[in-house]
Amino acid sequence: MSKIWLVTGPPGVGKSTLVSRVVLKLKSAGVIVGGCVTAELRSGGARVGFEVRDLTSGRKGVLASVATKFGPRVGRYRVNLTDLAAVGAAGVDAAAASSEVVVIDEVGPMELVSPEFRRAVAKCIASGKPLLAVVHERLEDDILSELKSKCRETFVLSVENRDEAADQVYSALLGAAGGPKV
Repeated sequence: MSKIWLVTGPPGVGKSTLVSRVVLKLKSAGVIVGGCVTAELRSGGARVGFEVRDLTSGRKGVLASVATKFGPRVGRYRVNLTDLAAVGAAGVDAAAASSEVVVIDEVGPMELVSPEFRRAVAKCIASGKPLLAVVHERLEDDILSELKSKCRETFVLSVENRDEAADQVYSALLGAAGGPKV
């Protein structure tokens, strides 16, 4: 049976918050969690980009920024392919090899411009390890089609169900990882 769970929903509904809560609870239960997460970069109250962080090493990099002059453009941002490969893809790749649960927040238009990131996601899918991935709501892509075709359950978040969904995702991943280790 598949060990892939996906989270999707409209912008601002709490997908990244759900992932952060699940990661914290899994780590508190002694589960080794790896992969990468993203967060907004803000200046003066305005969003100016996104950060990517490796869950294992804690290493951070700039995923995309309005200030960056080079890299593929996605919306008003330019993707930093160097940091995405060195931090995001490297974190996902390492998680496929050494973590009990892999988390990828998110597999979206910015991340998918990186060949290294795409390869790392494919490696995680092939690893058979429990995988939690945030996927863009309406994006079409081969790697997303593969994730969707192999997923056990997709959680479509709303304000009304996000707390319950976090508990369900945590329980599913904890069970797939073999239960608490502490």
